[in-house]
Amino acid sequence: MDFGLFNLLQHRDRSKNSHDLIQEALDHTRKAEELGFSRVWFAEHHFSNYSLVPSPLMMCAYAAAITKNIRVGSAVVILPLHAPARLIAEIAMVDALSGGRLDVGVGSGYQNYEFERLGADIEKNKIMFHEMLDMIELGLRQPHFSYDGEFYKQKSTAINVRPVQSPRPPIWIAGKDPDSHRRCARDGYIPFISGGIGSPKKIRDLRDQVEECYAAEGQPTDNILVGVLRFMCISEDRAEIERYVDGARYQQRIAVALRTRQENLSDDYMVAEQGFEGEPPLERIERNILAGSAENVAERLCAEIEMYGPTHMNIYFQVGDVASDTALRSMDALASKVIPLVEKHFGKPIAEINHAPMPAPKPLAMAAE
Repeated sequence: MDFGLFNLLQHRDRSKNSHDLIQEALDHTRKAEELGFSRVWFAEHHFSNYSLVPSPLMMCAYAAAITKNIRVGSAVVILPLHAPARLIAEIAMVDALSGGRLDVGVGSGYQNYEFERLGADIEKNKIMFHEMLDMIELGLRQPHFSYDGEFYKQKSTAINVRPVQSPRPPIWIAGKDPDSHRRCARDGYIPFISGGIGSPKKIRDLRDQVEECYAAEGQPTDNILVGVLRFMCISEDRAEIERYVDGARYQQRIAVALRTRQENLSDDYMVAEQGFEGEPPLERIERNILAGSAENVAERLCAEIEMYGPTHMNIYFQVGDVASDTALRSMDALASKVIPLVEKHFGKPIAEINHAPMPAPKPLAMAAE
């Protein structure tokens, strides 16, 4: 297994501007490469302070330019918000610019607020998502392709910039939709799951669902690659831990408001914070996520690895108004203190824990024309 850095670029601290937050994310990206993280990921969201990244691929291209080895990824591109042929060309372009370091995380989206403002129908997002995946496969694999779907129709088109990775970059699908997990099993994609601020058992339940979907598709279940998005703060400072836990709750509050159409915006794009039905208290959130001293986080991380066997763990180090320095110290502590303790527990290097080789994409079953 390995670790990645998730850059949400959430704007809670009004004393900072968008430039400040972007520069912090780039500082964290450089640090992630220095510490040997495998990947750096960037979200996509629009028109609110939930995230200040309208284009993860643009961030990936810039991140690739300031690094040498770390892989760069979208977590995620919201497929129904894009024009298919243009997106396919941009994926190929970023893979070329990065020298073949791109990972393409994709999702169907859940925030009606941004769908409305980009002229997309969230009620049809699942169908649009799978049609877009069809087209991405065709466009990246074939010299030219056409498509005739319910929502998308494409005349015969050649994507003139080709990806470096053959036949395409790895594709990760975020979310908990069983149809998406079954598609991962069929097409060699990688499921990306998250427990949010819930307990690790929530992730184990999603992992069980992934295994059930692979079994239903006739695929082996003993070596499934799974990415997990996780909150983590490593500190001996009680005030830092409390601020981080509050930031994790803030992230969840904003996400729930945007998911359930309860968003109340002020100052142009700032979503008002409010509690949500079933919200756990801060004490439970702290128990659910990975927050505490290096020894405490290492012990709980070992238990989680044994519980749901992640191949890749993508970490929120900065949420809400958590200071950049706090995030950087947590990153350093993970690499210098926690990972050695995890390796001692398992008796092997981190790369060999629940390790499986990246699968080659399966042959394309669809015709180009």
